[in-house]
Amino acid sequence: MSPVPNNVRRICILDGAGVADQRRSRSLRQTGSCCDAQTRGANVTYSIDLSGKVAIVTGSTKGLGRAMAEGLAGAGAGVVISSRKQALCEEVAAEVAAATGVRAVGIACNVSDWDAVPALVDRAMTAFGQIDVLVNNAGINPVPSSLQEIDLGLWRKIFSVNLEGPLRTSQLVAPIMREQGGGSIVNIASFGAYTPGPGVAAYGASKAALINLTRSMAREWASWGVRVNAISPGPIRSEMTEGAERNLPGFYERSGGATMMKRVADTHEIIGPVVYLAGDASSFVTGEDHLVSGGLLRG
Repeated sequence: MSPVPNNVRRICILDGAGVADQRRSRSLRQTGSCCDAQTRGANVTYSIDLSGKVAIVTGSTKGLGRAMAEGLAGAGAGVVISSRKQALCEEVAAEVAAATGVRAVGIACNVSDWDAVPALVDRAMTAFGQIDVLVNNAGINPVPSSLQEIDLGLWRKIFSVNLEGPLRTSQLVAPIMREQGGGSIVNIASFGAYTPGPGVAAYGASKAALINLTRSMAREWASWGVRVNAISPGPIRSEMTEGAERNLPGFYERSGGATMMKRVADTHEIIGPVVYLAGDASSFVTGEDHLVSGGLLRG
């Protein structure tokens, strides 16, 4: 399993008045406790504790999706593990539950099938009775195909998973969140949305469209108390990037070298951003694409 930071359950965020107490705050975070107003010297504190919340993470039996599901569970949220194979979903859910001590349920769904998604949402509601967080992570990036070679079938396959899946899942979950008083949707895009190149036109276009869709969702559903954000990962180790390294030897070296930090991220480094966006610490954050890219810049 991807490592979950020990301090992910309770994280205190200090305002400027708490600078003098940073040493004690770090110590408290390391032990999993949250500092109170008397000990930290600040007048505002947010605790990233997702206890009592429920999150659906699509495409979560491996790679970044699994890491995010583990991180959300580590922060206290009940989680729905979802991908296309039911047996694998159940296996991963059992492992996440054993590792974190929270409830995890496996529910298979092919998000590219428009008519299959309602069953995922219905089963999640049957299992938990609520949905507070939705992470639209399921995505595909098939073998590179030039614009001259790509056919309509491949183009539609990529868009059905990367764009239509998040749309369908979100349009079903957002009304549930509205009735509950609000919620958070996180769409996993890609830095590839900003860096078009040969062989990845369909993938990049689908992720660019997802970022635009994120902003439309955020604007439409803000009055419902539903926040919608995107995360665009840069070079992070996952099954997808492992495939890129096999197909294009040196991919990790080149992509990591292009970042300010001169490295490729480990899979678990996606956990912090998604846990932040899932919780109340990001209560005034919506309609934004958050780069997790080691300093790669848009444009």
